[in-house]
Amino acid sequence: MADVAAEKTGTVWHSRRGDRRSTRTLRLRTSAVLLTATVLAVLLVPPLVQLDQQAVDLAAKLEAPSLAHPFGTDDVGRDLLLRCVYGLRVSLLVGVAAALTATVVGTAVGALAGALGGWVDRGVMRAVDTISSVPHLLLGIFVVAVFRPGVWPVVASVALTHWLSTARIVRAEVLSLRARAHIDAAVSGGASRWRVTVRHLLPGVLPQAALAAVLMVPHAMWHESALSFLGLGLPTHTASLGNLIQEARGSLLAGQWWPTLFPGLFIIVPTLAVAGLAGAWRERINPRRRSELML
Repeated sequence: MADVAAEKTGTVWHSRRGDRRSTRTLRLRTSAVLLTATVLAVLLVPPLVQLDQQAVDLAAKLEAPSLAHPFGTDDVGRDLLLRCVYGLRVSLLVGVAAALTATVVGTAVGALAGALGGWVDRGVMRAVDTISSVPHLLLGIFVVAVFRPGVWPVVASVALTHWLSTARIVRAEVLSLRARAHIDAAVSGGASRWRVTVRHLLPGVLPQAALAAVLMVPHAMWHESALSFLGLGLPTHTASLGNLIQEARGSLLAGQWWPTLFPGLFIIVPTLAVAGLAGAWRERINPRRRSELML
């Protein structure tokens, strides 16, 4: 009886592990398809659709989705498909630039704090905690208010408010690496702190920093959209996704759903795609996390 029970338990365990693996595979493939579709839309739609995304046609304003306009038109007759694609281009530019900048700053600060330790570590982390106590959106509004509306002020706003989490992750990883035997061996062999940091600590934290950068891209896109929706981000004539949603508020109240739905989907779909791929990446670079998920 015990053998039968053990066999059933093993069968159930393998079945659950197989289900989880198939679920992860499905999630990974779906995320890859969504991200590929997003990239292809950005690259191929503008040359294939021979229309000016700024062309105004008041006779065709607020037309529902059709063959001529798959996403419909906005309140001045502009094609929403092209507007969404160009808006996605701008939002991706802001998201990637802000994520890379924030990752570089956060990695440098976190590595400095973790490698030096002592009062430097305590001072840096207290500064990080102090900045983190201010809401991101409020701090971002303050940064944007200092400059004129534009792409790069928004990039600076998002980057300066989102490097904190990367700094914490990198610091924790550096502290973990410092306790390993090969680091002690390098220090005992006479390697300087700078050499240990550059040759051993930084390469060890790069996978985590790269993962943080990837996950930050959709978050930065949402942040840019929020600022633009509030009228504090990109100029109103720029086709960003936040501006498109902000312009569609009146249409939604009048019953026209497409000017709001499609720009919203262009924010949600890349977010889901990046989150799915980053989750698979996290499981790959963290074996303990992966083994826990397989149980």
